[in-house]
Amino acid sequence: MKNNQIRTYDGAVAIVTGAASGIGYGLAKALVERGATVVLADRQGQRAEEIAASLRQHNLKATATELNVVDFEAVRRVVEDTARQHGRLDYLFNNAGISIGGEAKLYGIDDWNTVFDVNLRGVANGVQAAYPLMVRQGFGHIVNTASVCGFLPSPWCVSYAASKYGVLGLSLSLRVEAAEHGVRVSALCPGTVRTALLEDYGKFGKLIQPVPLERQQKFWAKLNPMEPDEFARQTLKAVARNRSVIVIPQWWRLIWWLNRLSPALGQRMARSELRRTKAALETAAETA
Repeated sequence: MKNNQIRTYDGAVAIVTGAASGIGYGLAKALVERGATVVLADRQGQRAEEIAASLRQHNLKATATELNVVDFEAVRRVVEDTARQHGRLDYLFNNAGISIGGEAKLYGIDDWNTVFDVNLRGVANGVQAAYPLMVRQGFGHIVNTASVCGFLPSPWCVSYAASKYGVLGLSLSLRVEAAEHGVRVSALCPGTVRTALLEDYGKFGKLIQPVPLERQQKFWAKLNPMEPDEFARQTLKAVARNRSVIVIPQWWRLIWWLNRLSPALGQRMARSELRRTKAALETAAETA
């Protein structure tokens, strides 16, 4: 295989941010199982190293590094060190993210800053570090994790939705510029995936409005979450096909298209769900 072509996925070199749990872990695991060399980057450095060590025990090529994606110089070092060590960088999965649950009227300015810094600036930092390198080498694929909240009205996670709209716009726009340089860009838009966040939103995200754990779990269960391994399998299949916008599970595509055909319908559905959520919380508070 020529050295100036992207590899899918055997022999490829990839960086996955937010790789110590959830979607990031699933993607990293799926990549190494397909023959890629993967750097697992996460603020939870010890957890990332434990995962990498367990993968290496199965003769898979994985290393770990502690990384806060808000720190551009740290992101740049990881990207450049990886490319220097392996002579190439095929994939950057800009996956690290954070969410805040609750109505925007309860936000402080630090809540906005935290979400935007990690979800949007963190993606921009990854792009700024990896994209020029990929342009120089003439190939590469940047996969930015957005969300179905990036194209749907999403009450109770307004800052998260705003950041993911931004990631989607960044990805679609950069994809046009990057094509002439042989570089690919995709926006990954997960629906509901069974991760630690679904087990306790307040523990693995920030919940500024009290929601009983049982209510959280019932809400997520209603959305029929996909298992991370299956999500990763479908994602890598779509990435290999160079899809522009990757929506998984696929049934979320229907909601996406309905919202595009009738934004007013999307607004009504969101308002209805918000009313149900508030009513359920009021009932829970009365019986507590």
